Amino acid sequence: MTNTLIVNRFPMIVENTLPKKFFIFNLLLLLLYMSQNIVILLLGTNLGDKKNNLETAKNLINKEVGEIKKESNILENKAEGFTTDHLFLNQKIEINTSYSPFEVLKKIKEIEQKMGRIYSQPKENESYVDRLIDIDILFYNKLLINCNYLKIPHPQNYSRDFIKSLYFY
Repeated sequence: MTNTLIVNRFPMIVENTLPKKFFIFNLLLLLLYMSQNIVILLLGTNLGDKKNNLETAKNLINKEVGEIKKESNILENKAEGFTTDHLFLNQKIEINTSYSPFEVLKKIKEIEQKMGRIYSQPKENESYVDRLIDIDILFYNKLLINCNYLKIPHPQNYSRDFIKSLYFY
């Protein structure tokens, strides 16, 4: 008798030469491993109480998306892609989550909305606007995703100078 395990739509035949308990234990370990996704998020804010905005975002992410494992330094920097008098605070965090990349995107957009982010049209010849909070997915495991509304790794990972200055302790 054999047991069949489906992983990523591909059946894996597992010989039933070991006790059933051992098979179940290994199956549970495999499922646990598959549910632990490492995600790097970028947080940014340039309006209101910026330090509090970062803390609120991290608390909500920890509750609703996944456990925060690492935090980078916090960097104060000028805006890139638009003109403003407001400096940004930026920070990277590493989380473990069981959610898919698309579920993570949905949840972080919900957090931005809960915190009061308003999406408005940028000025002519500019790409962005001031924001209370911005949360971007920089990396999700080692996945490459390129669709209309989600690109991983984030396309500006290497072009935004300030991201290179954020490091994990």
